[in-house]
Amino acid sequence: MSLYSEFSEHYEEVFPLREEIVCFLQAHTTQKGENILDLGCGPGHYCGRLQQDGFNALGIDLDEKMISAARNKYPEARFYGLDVNGIDTIDERFHTIYSIGNVMAHIPHNQLRSLVFSIKKLLYPGGYWIFQVVNWDYLLKLPQYTFPVKSLAGGTVTFHREYEEISEEQVMFHVFMQSENATLFDEKLRLYPLRSDDYLNLHSAAGFHPVGLYADFNKKEYRKEADSGAIFVFSKDRSSSTS
Repeated sequence: MSLYSEFSEHYEEVFPLREEIVCFLQAHTTQKGENILDLGCGPGHYCGRLQQDGFNALGIDLDEKMISAARNKYPEARFYGLDVNGIDTIDERFHTIYSIGNVMAHIPHNQLRSLVFSIKKLLYPGGYWIFQVVNWDYLLKLPQYTFPVKSLAGGTVTFHREYEEISEEQVMFHVFMQSENATLFDEKLRLYPLRSDDYLNLHSAAGFHPVGLYADFNKKEYRKEADSGAIFVFSKDRSSSTS
C-alpha cells in the first residue's frame, strides 16, 4: 500500500481541486476534444473536470486505490493503473500532458531523462508538457523544511509534511497524520530534487522549447530565492515527428 492510499479518504480535502489550475491547463489547449494526459492523477479530479469541460482526458497513477476512486467518481474519463515510467505502453498521442503536485520529484535522476523523452514521443507537434514541483532552488539551501500543518475532518485530524536530510542527491519526505493523540500513519519517502536550471537543461537536451516558468498557477514570477512552487511549461516543436 502506498503513502497516498493511507490517507485516500482525506486526499481531496488535503489537495482540493483548484480553479486556477484548471484555467491554467485549459489555457494551454486550443480547442475542446483534445487529448489530455494526467501523470499521477490521484483521485482524478482534474481529469474528471477536464472531461466534463469537453476534453478527452486520461489519468494514470500507480496507486490502484486512487485509480478505483477516480473511476467511481468520474466514469466519463479514463484511468489506468500505471507507473509514469511505463507510459511507453500507451498507444495514443496527446495535445497536452501535465503533472500536478511534485510527482516529478519522485522520479530518480537516472530515470527522469528517459521519461522526458517518452513524454515528448506521446505529444503531438505543438503540444504542451506542464509540470509542477516545489522550488528546489530555495529548498536545497535549507537543512530541513516543514510545511504548514493542515487541519482536516473538522479539526479532528492533522496532516503533517516535512523535508529532512536535504541534499542535492535526495531528500527524505516525512509525512504523517494524527488524530488527537493517535498517529494514523507515519511514512518516509525518498525524493530526487533538481534545480530549475537542471530541469531546463534536461528538457532542452530532449528537444523541448521552454514556454514559461512560474511560481504558481496564476503566473506569478518565479524567483529562485522564494519559498514557492515551480510551474514549468514546455512545448514540442510543430515541425517535429512523433520522436
